[in-house]
Amino acid sequence: MTQLLPQPNMATMMPSSGLKPVNESEPDFHSEDWRKIVKQYTKPDRSKAIWQICNTFIPYVALWVGMYFTVSVSWILTSLCAILAALFLVRIFIIFHDCGHGSFFASKKANDVLGFISGLCTLTPYRHWRWQHAVHHGCSGNLDERGIGDVWTMTVEEYVASPWYTRLQYRFMRNPIVLFGLIPLGLFWVYQRFAYSKANKKDKASVYWMNAAIAIYAVSMSLIFGFWNFVWIQFIVTFVSSGLGVWLFYVQHQFEDTYWSEGGTWDYTLSAMQGSSFYRLPSVLNWFSGNIGYHHIHHLSSRIANYNLKACHEAETYFQKVPELTLRESLKSLNLRLWDEDTKKLIRFKDIRAT
Repeated sequence: MTQLLPQPNMATMMPSSGLKPVNESEPDFHSEDWRKIVKQYTKPDRSKAIWQICNTFIPYVALWVGMYFTVSVSWILTSLCAILAALFLVRIFIIFHDCGHGSFFASKKANDVLGFISGLCTLTPYRHWRWQHAVHHGCSGNLDERGIGDVWTMTVEEYVASPWYTRLQYRFMRNPIVLFGLIPLGLFWVYQRFAYSKANKKDKASVYWMNAAIAIYAVSMSLIFGFWNFVWIQFIVTFVSSGLGVWLFYVQHQFEDTYWSEGGTWDYTLSAMQGSSFYRLPSVLNWFSGNIGYHHIHHLSSRIANYNLKACHEAETYFQKVPELTLRESLKSLNLRLWDEDTKKLIRFKDIRAT
């Protein structure tokens, strides 16, 4: 998704029980081979894009209309509508994400316009986020380049050598309630309101423009729904959607046999194929998550729109030789929190003594 955790100098992706990991010593494909196949799926499809806008934004707006009419009748019905709207908002974020990569439409202007609109829905500054996420793609799995667009992950050596307060902070931020509850809400409501110091002037300006747009949105919706009604509804929508979004980002990079390497030995292909999972979700969840479970394909080429990821994955057996996670298996990642450079695995806190 976006930068998930503000952090002191280091960070990464995380745990699970990696099935079918790529073998580093026996690459099945040369870079030029898979690039030829991937290139076939990088052409945006306007009809698919427009249909995706219709089946995502129209239901999302309709649910807000439904909340307007139910808020004075039953908060239970309103809350159920808000939860369902949150699922559609996850899908809107994937569209926002594709616009940021320039893959949703062939037109840059169309991507930028839709990116801003979907950014307003997700409370995320489009251009600023696009820059941060591009950094993530350029250094995913690189131990020497952690810190922007990723989840804070320490190596065992770093953790053991850190003072007690840093270890306490790390444990606190890795707590599932904090990581998937408090942090996502803070990320979209607070953290995204400020520009990152390393961003350029235009990227920083996008934060201020988005903040102004959000202020107009909040005032308008407060006049329609009533201030506290709007705040409560927006809280539910943001809390559920951001928690799910952070989980999707987290589990697709954080699993036991994921890929991390120092800068000198870092490899782009291995980072995509071994450091990004194939998250095999039920069809309904895969639809709401915009096929982002095919995350290895996305990291091979960010120019592939979400509506082409599945077809690319199925086009070549090499693309299917990746760490594959089911919903049940992905839950194991919650206990894996440190990167062990000796075993090349993510491990639990209690495994430190064994190492």
